[in-house]
Amino acid sequence: MSLRFKLQLVAVADDGSETTEDVVILDKDHEGLEQLGLTLAEGKQLLREVQRRVLERQVTAFLSVETACPKCGRPRGTKDHKVLGLRTLFGKMSLQSARLRRCCRQPGESASVSPLSRLLSERSTPELRYLETRWASLVSYGLTVKALRDFLPIDEHVNVTTVRRTTLGVARRCEAELGPEQPMFADGCQLDWDELPRPDLPLTVGLDGGYVHSSQQRSRRDGWFEVVAGKSTPAEGASKCFGFVQTYDTKPKRRLFEVLKSQGMQMNQQVTFVTDGGDDVRDLPLYLNPQAEHLLDWFHITMRLTVMNQMAKGLRSRERPDLTTEVAEDLERLKWFLWHGNVFRALQTAEDLEVDLDVEGAGPEQRKLLKTVTEFGGYIRANGAWIPNYGERYRYGEAISSAFVESTVNQVVSKRMVKKQQMRWTPEGAHLLLQTRTRTLNGDLAATFRTWYPAFSLEDRETTDEELPAAA
Repeated sequence: MSLRFKLQLVAVADDGSETTEDVVILDKDHEGLEQLGLTLAEGKQLLREVQRRVLERQVTAFLSVETACPKCGRPRGTKDHKVLGLRTLFGKMSLQSARLRRCCRQPGESASVSPLSRLLSERSTPELRYLETRWASLVSYGLTVKALRDFLPIDEHVNVTTVRRTTLGVARRCEAELGPEQPMFADGCQLDWDELPRPDLPLTVGLDGGYVHSSQQRSRRDGWFEVVAGKSTPAEGASKCFGFVQTYDTKPKRRLFEVLKSQGMQMNQQVTFVTDGGDDVRDLPLYLNPQAEHLLDWFHITMRLTVMNQMAKGLRSRERPDLTTEVAEDLERLKWFLWHGNVFRALQTAEDLEVDLDVEGAGPEQRKLLKTVTEFGGYIRANGAWIPNYGERYRYGEAISSAFVESTVNQVVSKRMVKKQQMRWTPEGAHLLLQTRTRTLNGDLAATFRTWYPAFSLEDRETTDEELPAAA
């Protein structure tokens, strides 16, 4: 014997009168475990019906106020009606919108006005746009659509194209609100900085690059383009990440400054920037803070030295049987000089090593190592001003490496754009998605929506590295 449930919605007017209407009628059996409670389909149906009725009453109440002319107060006549669609968390709703005649028409104004069109400035509710953007920032557009369809009573109007358009639209709005680019953000003078309150402990900022597949490939070299990612870590509190496509972004310095500003950076606060010394990121941190120091990442130095050590093991020379040992000793000496910040002696050692390798009759392995040593010497020469005494900094517990940024590149870029998928990107599409992804990872996406919609009630939930899936 089945049970019948009638679910009703009761609307209470300002005068206390009530209006009751049936929402859904359910016939439920109870012989099996699978029959107990509401099914997912029944829950979706209930939410959709409640949403439709609540929206209809809200629209009716809004239009009843808007019927009167705002200038003279007289009721305005109805010219015609049209149907407006609104995408919500619980399905797409069709709403009747009346077009009203203007009674106090000014020159240049249209003959009619649609109050509901003005209210529905966007045809998606903020909560739906937030969830679409949040999910699409974490996983692929296709998985986002599947997840939303599984748990929410949304219809076939939600597809990959819709989710992608929503996500990039949110990103473009964020980009439009970003301030203008400036060559220098360290404003004021020493007198102004001395008047500032005591700053927090130093900030450590690391920058590195990653690569994603390009959709505009015309040759093998064009198959990838670089994405710059970074992380700002305070001595106390949560870290924040950021990212951009270097060849597309026109405001990289402003972007980094806003991240540091959101963490409370003051002009009298020490900030340590650690980069890999590449041309694309070397000048980015300059003039952001008068107390900033710029370091070449020790991690990238040791990676290059390790490669040269491995190449030296393959050297073979009849005239110089001890060449491998001699080169290994020179590389170890070069590493020691760099560890202690002695750039002058390090360059001398690199030049001596070039002379030893550049001999007539050298084999291909030796020529390859010579080229690598020459490039390494140019790398050190270009970044010599940013090479500190790493040993001293290490003993005092100060930052010497941006190895922590390697995980940031994986978190921000690789897990969403590279791993387990063959999707290709345009520089614009990758850059815009990075803006919503970093906001999601930083827990700032809901706050961004709250600046646009003050009554927005959803809160960001912290997303850890372990919870981040690789987009499939």
